[in-house]
This record gives sequence, structure tokens and C-alpha cells, in this order.
Amino acid sequence: MTPFKAPLEDILFTLNHVAGASGLSDWDAEFAAEIGGHFAAFAEGEIAPLDEPGDRQGCRLENGRVRMPDGFREVYRAYAEAGWPGLTAPEAHGGQGMGAVMLAIMSEIFSGANQSLQMVTGLVPGAIRVLMRFGTDAQKARHIPGLASGELLATMCLTEPGAGSDLARIRCRAEPEGDAWKITGEKIFISGGDQDMSDGIFHLVLARTSDNGLKGLSLFVVRDVVDGRRNAVSVARIEEKMGLHASPTCQMVFDGAEAELIGQEGQGLMAMFTMMNHARSDVALQGVAHAARARDVAARYAAERAQGRRADGGPAVLADHADVQRMLDEIDMLALGGRAIAHLAFVTMERGDDPALVEFLTPVAKVFCTEGGMKAAELGQQVLGGYGYLQEYRLEQTYRDVRISAIYEGANGIHERMLATRLLKGDEAAAFEAFVDREYAAQPVEEIELCRDHWRAARDVLRAADDPTPMAHDFMQLTVLTLLQCLWARMERVADFHPEPDRIRRLAGKARRHARAFAPAYAMQLGV
Repeated sequence: MTPFKAPLEDILFTLNHVAGASGLSDWDAEFAAEIGGHFAAFAEGEIAPLDEPGDRQGCRLENGRVRMPDGFREVYRAYAEAGWPGLTAPEAHGGQGMGAVMLAIMSEIFSGANQSLQMVTGLVPGAIRVLMRFGTDAQKARHIPGLASGELLATMCLTEPGAGSDLARIRCRAEPEGDAWKITGEKIFISGGDQDMSDGIFHLVLARTSDNGLKGLSLFVVRDVVDGRRNAVSVARIEEKMGLHASPTCQMVFDGAEAELIGQEGQGLMAMFTMMNHARSDVALQGVAHAARARDVAARYAAERAQGRRADGGPAVLADHADVQRMLDEIDMLALGGRAIAHLAFVTMERGDDPALVEFLTPVAKVFCTEGGMKAAELGQQVLGGYGYLQEYRLEQTYRDVRISAIYEGANGIHERMLATRLLKGDEAAAFEAFVDREYAAQPVEEIELCRDHWRAARDVLRAADDPTPMAHDFMQLTVLTLLQCLWARMERVADFHPEPDRIRRLAGKARRHARAFAPAYAMQLGV
């Protein structure tokens, strides 16, 4: 087994020198490195060692309650005592008041160390964001301190057996009863729907308050314990999954559960999207985390495993062979490129001056980073050969765990469709085009111009089409390629700030050659 090592140097390089975090008014690079170092040490020493045994043991349902794998409760208590749940919670409610960019450092490291545990803890910042935007002062005071301290963990109860991405089919019902509400119905695929780590659970539940389609959906808080007694919320089963065995994915039953409305009736979808957008950005970083992990495992193995001879006749290791180096570089490019896209989205969100660009970048990051994580895990297994197929080096678990990232928080095809339809017709596409134009003006790289011109022509084709959805996948690929050229040009320009500048320059050169080969091919597929 290769011990987990947080890719902190790569993370800080991208944030500080590529994504532009240094331009944020409250960003302190030295402080970020210090916080990142503290969490990396905790993740490497305490969280990561539970990943493999947690995967083997899994969660279990006993007498209606979920039991987490051995050691998870104790490491969560240490995580909470160190103040990590409240990293981005407002100071007025017991948090540390840090921004989303600082959270991005922690989130990637956490996912790489143990995605199952990260899944159960990772919805707290989104829940706090929902309360801050839509909750009353009383609701903020009642719920946020518990979320910030780790007393409460959060869930997002959205999907139902008959309603996946089609939210208009939601049937879970909320009925008023005096000054309160009662919720009845079922929800499925609820990460951390129950667990024995926190003292309480804060469920955000999307339920129907009228039959007026999407406008009839409202958002509610359901606590698992009300006034010292169990609320009418139970777990019917834990799903048996391909991966994330230590993350309980629950089917939940609400049987007249006491609830409180968040925001206004009929605004549930707007409120829930506040949490979903956070979750989608988090999922992008999950893909990056697994790509970085695959690169670390594969590179270390390839550097040590004797195999054949070099061209000069001397003994060789795997890393000396051209095909292995090709795969290692591709894995590395997936991790570095994906991280640059995700960090750009986080920094732009934090800066707050270009919300249309954030809207455009979110689905692009979700698609590229999650598919990159899957591809990186597969390539890592190939580098290791037979050992990659065994459990010993755990890349098979990396693949099993990352696979869901392309499915949940909106399957990738949904995000591709959204890009090709709604976002392409609105201000979001104009914001992206303006971003690319600025990049080309600042760094007139031939490949940026090539991709930009093909992207513009393809955009016009899709806008003119009666139905652009058959072209959505290829258009997403061309969009990713265009964005990556901008970011690789940035990375090449600032390569000397990285501890391995030659590595960055070599990969940037490969990225340029990739653009010259594939931009025309994607454009041709789109009828350009």
C-alpha cells in the first residue's frame, strides 16, 4: 500500500499563481499554506489510515440506526475538536469565517485521503450557506452553531424513487400543522442519512407544498431529534454500492416528521440550488483528488519497479519506458488541469464580480474533473499492470470510489446539455468568451487563438440548431479544450513558482500539441 500524501505544493501553486487567489482582498498565501499544512498532516496521519479498513468493513444498519466503520467516530470527534467543520461558518455563529477558496484546499485533501468520510461531513458548508441566505435570524442562531461545532452533520434530501433529475416528479409532501409543518414521503440516495458520529443530523428536505410543478416545491429543515425525542425519520435501508462503502447511502422515510420552512413557500428549488452548486464544485475536487492520488501511486511504483532495459542496455524501471511515461504524464495533466479549472471557478466565485462566468465554469469543472478522475484511476491501474488490478495498491478502490462522481449532483450528460442550451443562450457564454479574449490578449498563444476560433464557430452552429443537444458532448469537449489552453498557458508562464518547473513546462507543451490535434477534430464533429 502506498501511504496517502496530500498534493499540497500543487494545490498552492494553482491557487496562488494560476487561479488568481493572490488577487483576493483577504487572501493570505502564507496563512493558507499554514492551514493547508495542518490539515494535510491530520489527513495523512488520522483520516487516510481509515480509508482501506473502512472500505472493507463498510457501514451497517442495526436496529434502524447506521453504524459507521471502526475508528470513524473517533476521527470525526478529533476533526470537530480541531474546529474544521466551522472553517467557513460566520464568526458570529461560532465559525472561523474563512472563504470558499480556503475550503477548496481542505476539501481536495479530505477527498483524496478518505472520500467516504468526506462525503458524510462535506455538506455542512453548503447547509450553512443555505441558512445564511434564506434562513431567519432565529434559524441561523438555532442551527449554525451546531453545524460549525460538529455537533450536527448535514444531509441533502432531494432524490425520490420516482424522481431523479426530474424534480417536477417529487411527491414527498409537507402539510402545515399549526405553526409547524409535517413531512411525509421517501427519499433515496441520501449520503449520511444516518450515522453515529455526530450528536445530531440536520436534514435539508425538498418537499411539495402545492401541486404547481416546480413552483410547488419548498425547502425544510428536519432535525433527527426534536425536544429530546426522535423525530419521525427513519432509515429503510443502506444501498449496496460499487464504491464508497464507508459512506452510508440511505433510503429515508419521513412519516409525519416535524419540519420548519426555510425561506418562502415555492422557493425550495432556488434554496436547494444554493447547496447543490456548492456540492457540484466539491464533486469536481473529488475527481481532482482521485486523479492526484492515482498519479502519486503510479509514479512511485513506476520509479521503483525494475522492468526491461533502457536503450543504452542498462537496467530500466517502468518509468524509463515511453508508454509508461505517456500514461504518467496524462494522469498528471488530468490532475493539474482539472485542479486549475476548479480553482478558477472557486476564485471567481469568491471574487464575486463575474457570476455569469461562475455559472459557466461550474458544469465544465464538474464534467472534466470527474471524468478526469475516472480516466486517471484507469491509467494508474494500467501502469501498475497486474498489481493495479489487485487490492494491494488500492487503485481499484480509487476507481470504484471516483466512479460515482460523474453520476451524482447531476449526471455529466445533464451538465453538457445545460451548457449547450441554457448557458449558451445567456450571459454565461458571453462571460466565457470575454474570459478567453482577455487570456489571449495577455498571452497571445497560438493554441488559445485556434481553440477560441473553433469554439466561436461551434457556438454559432449550436445556437442556430433547432435541437443542439446531440452536439452537447462534443461541444463540452471543445469548451474544456479551450479553457485548458488558457490555463496551461498561465501555468507555463509561472512555472518557476512551482518546485518542479520542468515538469510544468513539459506538460504545458504536451497540452499545446493536444489542442492542435483535437480542436479541429471536435469542430469537425460539430459541423464547423
